Amino acid sequence: MSVGLLSLIVLVISITGFIVARARALKSAGGNPRALHSLPSYYGQAAFLFTAVPAFLLMVIWLLIQGPMIDARTVGQLGPDVAADATAAKLTMSDVRRIASGLDAMQEQFGMSNEDLSAMRADLTDVRGRLAEVGVALGSEAGPEVFEAAKSYRIAQQNGAIAMSVIVILAALAGFAVAVLRTNRDFRARNVTEQFILWLFIAAATIAILTTIGIVLSLLSESIRFFSLYPISEFYFGTVWNPQFRGGSDLGLLPLLWGTLYISFVSMLVSVPLGLFTAIYTAEYAPTRVRNVIKPLIEVIAGIPTVVFGLFALVTVGPFLRDFIAVPMGLGNSGSSVMTAGLVIGILNTPFISSLADDIINSVPNSLRDGSYGLGATKSETIRQVVLPAALPGIVGAVLLAASRAIGETMIVVMGAGAAAKLGLNPFEAMTTMTVKIVSQLTGDLAFDSPETLVAFALGITLFFLTLGLNIFALWFVRKYREQYD
Repeated sequence: MSVGLLSLIVLVISITGFIVARARALKSAGGNPRALHSLPSYYGQAAFLFTAVPAFLLMVIWLLIQGPMIDARTVGQLGPDVAADATAAKLTMSDVRRIASGLDAMQEQFGMSNEDLSAMRADLTDVRGRLAEVGVALGSEAGPEVFEAAKSYRIAQQNGAIAMSVIVILAALAGFAVAVLRTNRDFRARNVTEQFILWLFIAAATIAILTTIGIVLSLLSESIRFFSLYPISEFYFGTVWNPQFRGGSDLGLLPLLWGTLYISFVSMLVSVPLGLFTAIYTAEYAPTRVRNVIKPLIEVIAGIPTVVFGLFALVTVGPFLRDFIAVPMGLGNSGSSVMTAGLVIGILNTPFISSLADDIINSVPNSLRDGSYGLGATKSETIRQVVLPAALPGIVGAVLLAASRAIGETMIVVMGAGAAAKLGLNPFEAMTTMTVKIVSQLTGDLAFDSPETLVAFALGITLFFLTLGLNIFALWFVRKYREQYD
């Protein structure tokens, strides 16, 4: 039984529990809702939760455990030589999974039964031909033992799915029975439901925290491996980025860090004035009718995929800057440049800054404006000397958050700035960023234990702490200088 169908069955049982428990609660009160401890819907919600949550939790745990257990069992079946070599085990398991999926396709396409598939012998010529008919290609190293392991792998998966389906449905039915039997007029259903929702919120917050910790630990562990192979001083203070997977690599961070900060700086020169001036206009000058049109139109930009902005940089902005500015002034002849990526990222960040700044400016109490007007100040003087100083902490926080977003941008830089890692001041030259090199170092069929691959994790942990520092500074600045109004 598929996970989707099993989930649907659990939901049907849970909804049935909601209806039955609600009706049972009303019946125990003689049809009078006022005689119940809680509203009737709370009894139904409690039954729904008692039915669905244990079943879904059990299903998730089962799915998390089943895969590694079957993989470990299959690797053990392939022999001690494969089990001892992690790379060989990974490649062999790839063939095992492909063959297992091919067996499923053969069963559907040729109408073969499980007995027919289990009876197949490892005649490699016949097996490869039949698997090729269903679109499965095997590596040359795949032998008869791999085919037999694939059959065992497939059977184990099927048996696991059947066992999971039975246990999950039994858990849902057990929860259904317990919830319905305990439902009566005195059952504190509201307390149970609200307590569960509280624990749900705590679990969601915990998952978010654990996810962050997991990301940091995964980056940190691989970064430690990298620094055991490559000197940390040469990485952080090196001025040359020249990875050579055949040896003799120079993996200096400074050119990538410079490109990252340079492109981000150009983008902030574009987005901060545009975003701030747009926010001032929409919050202070624009009539309500105009504001209701302009603000949604600006925020539509935030919903455009970054790959579209990258195409815009590649096709329009880059050639325009090259033909009308860079070439006539003798500054370069490339459409990929710091200026191209910076301008487009600045446009991308403009609605982010304008939306946050607009909300912050609107949160400044009108009493401050009225007091300024009462003292004889003009509207522009009031905005410059009263409104903006009062909103400054929030605006600075928005700008720093936008800077973090610019530092982490990848797709626009790939298409607009090029891939040259170098130190320079000419904004019309091609440069690159740390995020682009993280992608390039992990792309392709590369040895994962080489410094040239592991350097991506060192770049990732550095970028993580860089953006984390900006976010912490933004939060500190906002809290330190935030104005409190009654």
